[in-house]
Amino acid sequence: MKKDIDFSPVTGVKVAIAREETDSGTQWGVYIINLNLIELKHVMITSRGYGEINGETKKTSTLRHVIEELGEQSVAKVESIDPAVFALTNEFWVSYYIMDQIFDKKFIFTSGSFDPGFIKMIPEIGLEGVLHS
Repeated sequence: MKKDIDFSPVTGVKVAIAREETDSGTQWGVYIINLNLIELKHVMITSRGYGEINGETKKTSTLRHVIEELGEQSVAKVESIDPAVFALTNEFWVSYYIMDQIFDKKFIFTSGSFDPGFIKMIPEIGLEGVLHS
């Protein structure tokens, strides 16, 4: 059972939502950043959005992603994200293994997270966006 699993605290892993200028315009993406000096194995990421827009309850589809190996001090793009869902709370539940130990954390970006004052340069990916650690 889940209560019997020892989940160690997550350190050295961050999630960022950042924008990239392309020939077709501005694209937003979700990135996972591993700052650890060891690779992560079997990284599982579940994403979903929920909240209210104009007084109406909204929720997005739940998306699931697997990254078999995320190298030490590396970055991987998880998914593209539509700025229309920035008005919602966006949750990314990340689980991974280091050796035989499982680590688990929810990264939650609230609806106000994408206000212009919170968008900063994220050095690990070289893009502007919002970083959650």
